[in-house]
Amino acid sequence: MAETGGVAEGSLADWVSLGVLMSAVPRDVVDDAVAVTGKGARRAGGKLPPHVMVYFVMALALFADEDYEEVAARLGGTLRGWGGGDWAVPTSGGITQARQRLGHEPVAEVFSQVAVPVADLDTPGAFLGAWRLMSVDGMEWDVPDTAANREAFGAKAGSQGQAAFPAVRAVTVSECASHAPVLAVLGPVAGGKGTGEQSQARQLYPRLEEGWLVIADRNFYGWADWCAASGAGADLLWRVKSNVLLPALELLPDGSYRSVLVNPGAQGRKRDALVEAARRGEDLDDGQARHVRVIEYEVTDRDGEDELIALVTTITDPRAASAALLARAYHERWEHETGNAQLKTFLRGPGKVLRSQSPDMVRQEVWGYLLTHYAISALICGAATAAGIDPDRVRYKRTLRAVRRAVGPAFPP
Repeated sequence: MAETGGVAEGSLADWVSLGVLMSAVPRDVVDDAVAVTGKGARRAGGKLPPHVMVYFVMALALFADEDYEEVAARLGGTLRGWGGGDWAVPTSGGITQARQRLGHEPVAEVFSQVAVPVADLDTPGAFLGAWRLMSVDGMEWDVPDTAANREAFGAKAGSQGQAAFPAVRAVTVSECASHAPVLAVLGPVAGGKGTGEQSQARQLYPRLEEGWLVIADRNFYGWADWCAASGAGADLLWRVKSNVLLPALELLPDGSYRSVLVNPGAQGRKRDALVEAARRGEDLDDGQARHVRVIEYEVTDRDGEDELIALVTTITDPRAASAALLARAYHERWEHETGNAQLKTFLRGPGKVLRSQSPDMVRQEVWGYLLTHYAISALICGAATAAGIDPDRVRYKRTLRAVRRAVGPAFPP
């Protein structure tokens, strides 16, 4: 029997056939999402009611290379169970109309209801002490070059001018160990204020949870963003750019040091007074300054040059997490990049343009991808945890093939 990074391929197929994807996206949640978003069926007995279409959108992500009729044919056994014994594969036009009736809102609502961290205390690499390792990052998807898509999402300028395709950006907060996205926001890649990763991530920070250690690279730091993210209750471990002022207030035994982040609006004597108050360990006005701890170290970049990494964290007590542990934890952020690559390279296919011609269908399609990627990540994490190995050791591509082979029992009626 072939091995899949330490887990037998046959055992993965068993996990799928037992309905792991069904448990990730249960029918009652889909029904609730359809009802909450006001997308209930307009007539009884329709061949493609809303709950069927939610799962169908997930199947479109699972079979990105196939057309509508082929995806419906692949799901034929299950869809006959939904629609009755005389159910036949719908036409492409009928599926398009059903997608349009559904819209993107129910799929987004399903994601918001089911997407939660899936690793547990037995999952290798999931925690640093009491903290669940999470990360924030963004990715972009090329969409068909229609007038509506270009107006809604914009297109980045390339070396030869404007990009060939408009694109939509998804910013997600994901669990490092499982690669499962648990929070997401969609937005344009160009078009003015509010289109950058930092601006879009800002919408997610109020939903961060206590007990998370959220890791971010230097593109996400900003005073207001730091305050919003830490104010939600999560702990933070963010890299900052070299222009962020980090006064060394006290050198700590592990090589890190106490510092303070100051509101950029506080200048001159006001800033000096805040720094001195922080040096004395006084309580600070959260709107003006925040106590932090800084971990600095050097790495060699691709050009052989030493590069300084400056990490800022809300974990101010080195006894809770040493500088060495936090430095290693920061590099778990790359797990987010791995998850994005799994989603865009293996699930969608490298360099593929999404299939949807209108902005609402683009959003629906992306939410379908995120939901399907979440379900597969949950499957992998569950199998790996049961086997006592790191989820990284389970090959995503081989798992995806197992899911595709077992798609009938994977999607519940």
